[in-house]
Amino acid sequence: MAKATKKQALGRGLSALLKDPENDIKSAEDKNADKVVGNIVELDIESIEVNPFQPRTNFNEESLRELASSIRELGVIQPITVRKLAFNKYQLVSGERRFRASKLIGLETIPAYIRIANDQESLEMALVENIQRQDLDPIEIALSYQRLIDEINLTQEQMSERVGKKRSTIANYLRLLKLDPIIQTGMRDGFISMGHGRAMVNIESQIDQLEVYEKIITNKLSVRATEQLVKNLNSDTISESDHTSTEVPKYIKKGVKEFSEYFGHKIDVKVSKNGKGKITIPFHSEEDFNRIKKLVQRAK
Repeated sequence: MAKATKKQALGRGLSALLKDPENDIKSAEDKNADKVVGNIVELDIESIEVNPFQPRTNFNEESLRELASSIRELGVIQPITVRKLAFNKYQLVSGERRFRASKLIGLETIPAYIRIANDQESLEMALVENIQRQDLDPIEIALSYQRLIDEINLTQEQMSERVGKKRSTIANYLRLLKLDPIIQTGMRDGFISMGHGRAMVNIESQIDQLEVYEKIITNKLSVRATEQLVKNLNSDTISESDHTSTEVPKYIKKGVKEFSEYFGHKIDVKVSKNGKGKITIPFHSEEDFNRIKKLVQRAK
């Protein structure tokens, strides 16, 4: 207990140092920088702004309230990390849940580690630290990896070294971003798992992806059953293409796209060498059949 009291007192002393305009620390080489950078300091919550580079976009309100209750009883056990922007002005690098929960219960100060970093370093620190958290959903992680590629110009090999993950693991997350946005949202909301998503990534057509997604939700398919469904779908697609020797005319390709959008399913068209063909409209249930029937009747 004595050690904790001493550390808190030290933090309050450093807070006073940071509020002295004559000791404004702007770089690691400035006077007294060694006393502040890397140490735990009690900062005014109002002097901290949220991080625009934060990869997390979903904050569960119930979870925040539970954390706030814990902080009210035990205090902030793990300090947040901030970077110094200007005199008595800071920006979060990590710890936004702790920051939000502390504000929720009206705390005026919060323990923080202070870093001095530019925008790019701050972005990299925030992304790398958040990727390593256990409570991010797969799409948040995938988007964080993509931002490291796009904004920090890291290769998958460099990311592997930074975050301590295998390159193949990083590649699997990035592939999830090929899924239709509706499916990505379903994964973020917990309707399907990353395993379901990884299986559907192997489907090129987003229309087919959505059909499989609908079957997963309706029939509560397991990951293994989804993998088999995708395998069968791809096998049928390959089989059909093998037996189709005639080039599909442009007017049919355009019409198929319009049909597919109208009926909400991928419409299959087969054309023979003499120009004759067949249109197939799939359905997945009695309700789906009746929906398509109404659309056909409406078009008369």
